[in-house]
Order: sequence, then structure tokens, then C-alpha cells
Amino acid sequence: MAAQASNILPMTEDPIAPAPTNDLSADALVVGGGLIGLTTAIALASAGLSVALVDDVAPEKTLAPTFDGRATAIAHASCQLFRALGLYDGLAAAGQPILDIKVSDGRPGERASPLSLHFHAGDIGRDPFGLMVENRHARHVLNQAIAGIPAITTIAPARVTGTSRDAAGARAFLADGRTIAARLIVACDGRNSPLREEAGIRSIGWAYPQVGIVTTVEHERPHLGLAHEHFLPAGPFAILPLTGNRSSLVWTEASDLAPLMMQMDKQGFDAELRRRFGDHFGDVRSVGPRFSYPLAFHIAAHFADTRLVLVGDAAHGLHPIAGQGLNLGLRDVAALAEVLAEGMRIGLDPGDGELLARYERWRRLDSVVMGTVMDGLNRLFSTDLAPVRLARDLGLAAVERMPGLKRFFMHHARGTVGKLPRLLEGRPL
Repeated sequence: MAAQASNILPMTEDPIAPAPTNDLSADALVVGGGLIGLTTAIALASAGLSVALVDDVAPEKTLAPTFDGRATAIAHASCQLFRALGLYDGLAAAGQPILDIKVSDGRPGERASPLSLHFHAGDIGRDPFGLMVENRHARHVLNQAIAGIPAITTIAPARVTGTSRDAAGARAFLADGRTIAARLIVACDGRNSPLREEAGIRSIGWAYPQVGIVTTVEHERPHLGLAHEHFLPAGPFAILPLTGNRSSLVWTEASDLAPLMMQMDKQGFDAELRRRFGDHFGDVRSVGPRFSYPLAFHIAAHFADTRLVLVGDAAHGLHPIAGQGLNLGLRDVAALAEVLAEGMRIGLDPGDGELLARYERWRRLDSVVMGTVMDGLNRLFSTDLAPVRLARDLGLAAVERMPGLKRFFMHHARGTVGKLPRLLEGRPL
């Protein structure tokens, strides 16, 4: 819902130069109202900042089943972030805990290799690996929370057409003629981030010869909280548990074949689906719409510039293998909120260059390492060469029989490895 100037909270002490009468103002301007943008706004408000949130789509439109058919694996550490922000119960009410993870290798129409890897959440603690939540339900929870936070004003639908940034402050120009004055602009505007492009920040990356097909399936037998990553020659075929006898399917297919799959009638599509899905959950059929997304990798050369930071997909984009993309972005959110909260406690401007440099140092290495690992796994498993298949199957079997290494991978799946921001440990800022 569009905001009037009087709905934006004034900036805290040391405001930038007086704004024109049609100017809105806030400590931080978050551009982008996806899951990362919404969470960023809430986290920054919890850190004591007033926030303006701008998105080019009205919030109610993003809740329609046809807007976004994806579901998200929220890792344990990310669940801790939502607990600290008071959002976990709402997400859990619509979510399915991930209790087990199975990794297997195979070919369409054939049984999976018996050499597989199986993780049990109970082997390393009482909590599940994470939570599967349909994106539209997660958006509903986040939008509902934002509506109750006075420090956040949503301005949507609205489009940022340009910005100006200097030592004195930042300003964003909206297509309707309004401007927003802020101390910091947070770009949560996606893989093709216009703010990143405007700032002249290069991005390094490449497209994969793959497309991700996403749909929801119903199956005869219960999944018991099992997430199954089944590697096929075209790429990973992920079966991710949802509430009830349903799973979210993330089907990686070759770019030249994916359009044919998308155009099939339901009977033909379900037949191809069953060839890849297997019979471990009994009869299976697709329900709801299909979506397709081109797959690519990218990472920005810098995560920060004068009074600008990149968060989530604006900073990095991963192959969806292992479902780490959103969780990597949530680590950005937690780190940025902590850095800004600590800086403001000692009187620093939230757009202070040293604070933004600290955020970049904290997040860049993790992003590079995660992106490299996900890219390598995709390349390793997206080949049907017999020697490579044998080597990777033996590798899965070896990890299955090495308890120490297996626990290490399980902690990675939970997102609890490395130096974690306070929010990812479930602690308030």
C-alpha cells in the first residue's frame, strides 16, 4: 500500500541536509520486497533504524499462488534468526520440519544407486535440519509482521529510477516524482540488481546450460520429513517435504529440453516426473502451476559502495543445489544488522564507510566459498560419464561410513559452521 510522507518516521540524530517538501526520509532505504528484502527491513528495525521499504509490486499480489510457486528450505541457523526476530512461530505453523536428508545418484527410469548418503537430524541434536516453507506463506508472515512495526513504512508499488549518494547522505528518486532521503541504501533488488548496475559494481558469473522447473507434487505415502537430493545426468532433482503428503519439486533440466517439459500436458509431464521421482512415496502427481527459472551463478566484485550495500541475490546468486541461496542471503541480513547495531551504539552513522567495509569483509569470503562449492558440486554430478559416476558414488558411500566427516556435513546443512552473527545463534541484537 502506498505510503504518504507523514507515514515515514524521521531519521534519528544527525540527519542529512534538509529534504524538499515532497521528500520522504528514513535511516535506511531497503529496495526490494522479496523474502530477503522483507527480512532485512525487520532486522534493521530491530537494530534501531527507521526503514523505508520500496518494491515495485504491491504486497498482496505477491501472495497469490501463481506469483511464486517455489518453497524455501530455511536452515536451522536461519530459523534461529527468525526466532530472534519473533517470526519463527508463524513460519513453523505453515512449514514442514526437515528431519532427514538423502543424497543419491541415478538415471531417469532407473533405481537410484545403492551407494548413497543419509543424514539424520537426531544424530547431532534435537532440532531438525530446518524448515520447508512455501514462499507465499513466508511472504504472508513477513508482511504481516512489517505491518505491525511502526519503524517500517512500505512504499509499494513504487519503482526507484535512480539514486544519488555522497558523504552527506543518499537520495532515491521514485518514478512517481517523490524522493526518499536516507543514510544508507540497501539493495535487495535481485540478481539483475539495477542499483548494483547504477553503482558500476561489476559482477562475475556465468549461465548454466540448465533450467530449474518448480512445481508441487502429491504422493501416496508420507515423506516423514525426508528431503531427497537425487542427482541425474541433467542436474539435481530435489524432492523437498511440504505439509501433508506433498513435496516441492526442484527439477534441474537441460536448457534445450526444459521448454518441452513445460509445454507438456499434465499426463505427459507426470509420466516424465515419475521416471525421475521413483516409487518410494507411492503414486505421485503434480498439482498446481509449473514455473521455470534459468540457472546461473554470479558474485559482485564489491558488496559495498558509498552509502550502499548489496544483500542477497544482489550480491551473489548460486545454483539451487542444496537450497543454500536464501540461507546465504539471510547470513548477509544478520551480519549487516549486527554491524549497524554495534556502530550506532557508539554513535556512528549507519552509512559510515568503515561499517560497510566490515560487512563486506564478513560476508564476501563466505559467499565466494559457498558459490564455488555449489558450482563444483553441480558440475561433478551433472555428468553421466561412467568413471565419474563411480567415483562420486564411492565418495558418497565413504562419507556415509565416516561419522566425523558426516557430522561436519550435517552441521553445514544446518548452517552452524563458522563465525555466526548473533541473530543466527538466536540471540537478539
